[in-house]
Amino acid sequence: MTAVGNGAQTAGRPTRMPRSARRKQLLAAAQEVFVAQGYHAAAMDDIAERAGVSKPVLYQHFPGKMELYLALLDTHCDAIVAKVHDAMRGTTDNKERVSASVRAYFDFVDHESEAFRLVFESDLRNDPAVRQRVERVEQGAIAAITDTIISDTGVSRAHAELLASGLVGAAETAAQFWLASGRQVPKAEAEALVAALSWRGIASFPLQGESA
Repeated sequence: MTAVGNGAQTAGRPTRMPRSARRKQLLAAAQEVFVAQGYHAAAMDDIAERAGVSKPVLYQHFPGKMELYLALLDTHCDAIVAKVHDAMRGTTDNKERVSASVRAYFDFVDHESEAFRLVFESDLRNDPAVRQRVERVEQGAIAAITDTIISDTGVSRAHAELLASGLVGAAETAAQFWLASGRQVPKAEAEALVAALSWRGIASFPLQGESA
């Protein structure tokens, strides 16, 4: 296998690089191995070889395979939630907010890295630490949308959370279905369809100060 990034070996020894850069390189290698093989089939030997480093170098940064996996999950889970937050903050146009939220999920599942498999298709979903991180994605996205709905409509938190969970669930499920069914609908069109479905429901709730 070839080495990932700029961590190729020189004369049998790994190139020295800053700790943060080495960590990033190791995570990239681990992601490729975990996506291709799943957690249980992946081995630290495979990850070290993919990164072009020795196992001792790998263990200097991550004490075990689980720590590597959780670090990757943290990175991608935080990224999804951040994109939903950005969708809420990037405009005051609520229709565009809905579209941007849906787009965040389609972009995630459509990325060439296939990192979504670590979050949505993990073979460790029953592990408490993994489950907690996966649930954090849903909870974080729902919280971001809930706050926006409350601010704009004045509905109760319970009502806003239910609406937000519907939007998040529709975006996540539709994006995964779109990918699993072979991208039969062009991506932009698929995003627009799901966004239109969600917007037609949410738009029926008047903004504060408007009559129903």
